Amino acid sequence: MILSASRERSTAAADRLRRSSYAAFPPILAIVLGTFIVFVAGFAAPATLHDAAHDARHAFALPCH
Repeated sequence: MILSASRERSTAAADRLRRSSYAAFPPILAIVLGTFIVFVAGFAAPATLHDAAHDARHAFALPCH
């Protein structure tokens, strides 16, 4: 009985540790993606940015003309 309770606690602790390590993934991914977008937009030519925005508006079916 004591061994069973001990095993349950260690399994619960392992589950908490596993979930906490996965919890850091979305914020890290957001930071990496945001940094990539900022640097891509920062080094892109103005015409390239205009064309990308224009195409995005058409993709969302928004009028632009």
